[in-house]
Amino acid sequence: MKNRPVDIFEQIVQIRASGRRAALATIVRRVGSAPRKDAARMLILDDGSSVGSVGGGCVEAQIWQEAHEVMETGQPRFVSYELNEDDAENEGLICGGRVDIFLEPIMSDPNLTILGAGHLGKATAELAVNVGFNVTVIDDRASFASAERFPDGTRVLVREFAQGLSDLELGSNSFILIVTRGHKHDLIATETAIQTPARYVGLVGSRRKIKLIVETLIEKGFTPQHFKNLFAPIGLEIGSETPEEIAVSVVAELIAIRKGRHERSSKQEFIMKVLAGLGSEQKALKS
Repeated sequence: MKNRPVDIFEQIVQIRASGRRAALATIVRRVGSAPRKDAARMLILDDGSSVGSVGGGCVEAQIWQEAHEVMETGQPRFVSYELNEDDAENEGLICGGRVDIFLEPIMSDPNLTILGAGHLGKATAELAVNVGFNVTVIDDRASFASAERFPDGTRVLVREFAQGLSDLELGSNSFILIVTRGHKHDLIATETAIQTPARYVGLVGSRRKIKLIVETLIEKGFTPQHFKNLFAPIGLEIGSETPEEIAVSVVAELIAIRKGRHERSSKQEFIMKVLAGLGSEQKALKS
């Protein structure tokens, strides 16, 4: 009995259900003679694997980077490839020509997990739900982690921060926001969050507190690579002061990251420089 070929559209359903990201490449036009009449498709996943084909290695190698940019920005694009005679032979064309490919992002609605159900967590959840995030709020205080305090559709869990993320399905389309009530809980939550594949780990607080948390975790054996998706302090710089204003800046930052339009602020670059210095110290100690 022959194995049934992998169905790209079944894969797309599974990707959306799992919270992962991918890009679908479809040949929309070939200039030249081609042996195939159907629209060839290739699905490129966020882990680098792929399903299907849009021809030979020549085009697929070039489209790889384009596909990952589409995943990052969430924006579709058309790309064209001019083929020389050698390329054309590999792609099934005669005497050269061009291949036009449409790339579109495949992703589920993003998941936002908020660790901390205080005023800022509540204000952020209310905004995030309205812009398409699936929101989960976690706190160890039942009086704060109450469904009545949050918008309909928000998942609210009462649990310790150390175990808060243990059974959640977190992937490359997941965002984590740490807004607990104190340094001790922020440290625990950050340690848990940086071990996930989440695209964004946001930490509220002063640069002094954030630096102390990072240094503590480095001393525990974490490497600078663990912090590559850390954004701290959180939010775009709009002069926000109240919890509601800070929530606007945070959700705006989440949208910008989701759309591939965000660059770290000077405040956020500060902690990246601290991490670079700590990484250099680690290497020096090992040498």
